[in-house]
Amino acid sequence: MLPTYLLSLREGLEAALIIGIVLGALQKIRRTDLSPALWLGTLSAIVVSMLAAILLTMLGLSFEGRAEQIYEGITMFLAASILTWMIFWMNTQAKNIKGELEEGVNKAAASTGRRAIFWLAFVAVVREGVELALFLTAAFFAGNYSNIVASAILTLTGVVLGLGTAILLGWSLLAATARLNLKRFFQVTGYLLILFAAGLVAHGIHEFNEAGWIPSVIEHVWDVNVIIDETSVLGELLKTLFGYNGNPSLTEVIGYFSYLASVIFLFTRNTVKRDIRAAQTQP
Repeated sequence: MLPTYLLSLREGLEAALIIGIVLGALQKIRRTDLSPALWLGTLSAIVVSMLAAILLTMLGLSFEGRAEQIYEGITMFLAASILTWMIFWMNTQAKNIKGELEEGVNKAAASTGRRAIFWLAFVAVVREGVELALFLTAAFFAGNYSNIVASAILTLTGVVLGLGTAILLGWSLLAATARLNLKRFFQVTGYLLILFAAGLVAHGIHEFNEAGWIPSVIEHVWDVNVIIDETSVLGELLKTLFGYNGNPSLTEVIGYFSYLASVIFLFTRNTVKRDIRAAQTQP
């Protein structure tokens, strides 16, 4: 539930900020009559995202044996790749989002009006929604719960709580009743999501080990299930959040720590460089 909460919070807050920026731009140019088109585009994007999550999950559940292992492995790697790109993109480009959206609103209002605002909102929100759908599907399969119903309930609970928190934070920011350091928020959640993505990489390698696509080299480097059983509540939580495996293969271990070390190094370097540039530009 914790990974789905974190993912839903981050993606939901991004979507909430996008909607808030567009609403603010419409108020600035006195075109609040276009607000219904904004909400229609947002709701349409939410419906498409929900359908995507359902279809991805149902497709995965329809496979068995080796086909299931290959599908889950591909899903893990795809989710980890998109998540990594999202972490770096938000860390470097977030400061430009407001200006780009406001420029898009001005152009939309001056051209086709409602239709343009609808598609502006739809594309902006559906991008976040489809990304979240893919991440939730990966988290669902990464959990590997023996009880599918329990896994679905935990996933949905995390989504509801995460999106609810995102809505409250977004509303508070727009109402100016609370202040949130968005730069630090995305940095902290960035590091947490890097850990989650590393777990997805390791889990994807594990699935490909079982499917025979990636050799294990050493089937079990260690076995600490006697300390923390991966089928226990704590083990399931660590597996879903950090990709914990009580008896990983050598390629799992190499993949996990290689990804973790390289991405944390690049993310930290980019963050430090951006902070230095920001400090130099300040009077």
